[in-house]
Amino acid sequence: MEKKRVSKKVTATILSMSLLTVMAGAAIAPALGIIKAHFSDASAMLVQFVVSMPALLIIVTNLFFLPLSRILRTRAIATTGLLLYVVAGAGCFFVDDICVLLLLRAILGISVGLIMPLSTGLLAYYFPPEEQARLMGLSAAMNQMGGVVATLLAGLLATIEWNYAFLVYLLGLIALMMVWLWLPDEQLGSANKRGVPFQPRQLLKFHPSVVGMLMLMMIFFIFPTNFAVVATRQLGLRTELITLIMVGLDVVAFFVGMVFGGVMNRFRQSVKYFAPIFFLLGYAAYLVPDVLMVVLGSACIGVANGIGVPYLNTIASIKGGKNSATTVMPLLSAALYLGQFVSPIIVTPASHILFGSADLTGPYKVGIALCLLYVVQVYLTRHFQSLPPPKK
Repeated sequence: MEKKRVSKKVTATILSMSLLTVMAGAAIAPALGIIKAHFSDASAMLVQFVVSMPALLIIVTNLFFLPLSRILRTRAIATTGLLLYVVAGAGCFFVDDICVLLLLRAILGISVGLIMPLSTGLLAYYFPPEEQARLMGLSAAMNQMGGVVATLLAGLLATIEWNYAFLVYLLGLIALMMVWLWLPDEQLGSANKRGVPFQPRQLLKFHPSVVGMLMLMMIFFIFPTNFAVVATRQLGLRTELITLIMVGLDVVAFFVGMVFGGVMNRFRQSVKYFAPIFFLLGYAAYLVPDVLMVVLGSACIGVANGIGVPYLNTIASIKGGKNSATTVMPLLSAALYLGQFVSPIIVTPASHILFGSADLTGPYKVGIALCLLYVVQVYLTRHFQSLPPPKK
């Protein structure tokens, strides 16, 4: 079936949803200390759930995306997701109870679970395989830019009062207006013969990308969960410099995403190994207690993330075809957020067991081991895989 001609407005609308998805947890991370101080009677774990709660609901919602897509059309799914995003995200501004706050954060997770498969799956639906590398790179770049904007804006708003940070979710109104104006109303689920929430055969078919995304996110999230503590204790870096380095990583990933289409066309046989190798170089650099090495290591991790996510999305969308939004993309989204959630649960205990709790760089050493496993996974599942020819 021939792909439809898609206007730039439709493409911009799809990419605008990519700008929002990373903000589910990242937007509030800079304000977590202030939130903890405000809810001083609440346990530390309960406060941590303010960041991690959306990830759990995103995973669950993604697994039910297929049957939902058979009931609702794309504009209805996107509108519902974005309305929930704005109401639940910015609604936290008005509450002063930790339990109500967590409930709204859970609803925010549901909203992102509706938005995220569309933000990548619609690119596979509308565009031919030879264009998808460039567009998946742009989608990943918008995701990174959303992280930069959200982190800086939420951090600035939090200096006014803890709850002001949640106003950053009002940015969803821009995407909502674009959806109402320009997003076509497709029935994505109509081509699927079955509407069960989860099909094991889909996981079997797409397991290289799904497992790859899980490993990639487990490795990447070693950085945000450990970097600030290690950089402070080991090098004595100030919070301002740490924030600058972390934002710089997102900026690097943004620019890599912008040029990903060209990178994939130029290095078609070797690009599959770029993400694990750059992750390995980044965490190896962190083992050297030097500011320059830390900056270089962060740049390497930014490159790895900027290449790894669009590569996996591109390969999966080519294999999934027009039905990617209802088959493989929800699985990739679930794997992405599952990797974020389980990373500290697995990496921290492994670091303590293998290297002792006194070794601050233990998580980075675990990351290096995971990178080697990632290389093996890539070789076993993709070494003989061929890609469609680049667009001329």
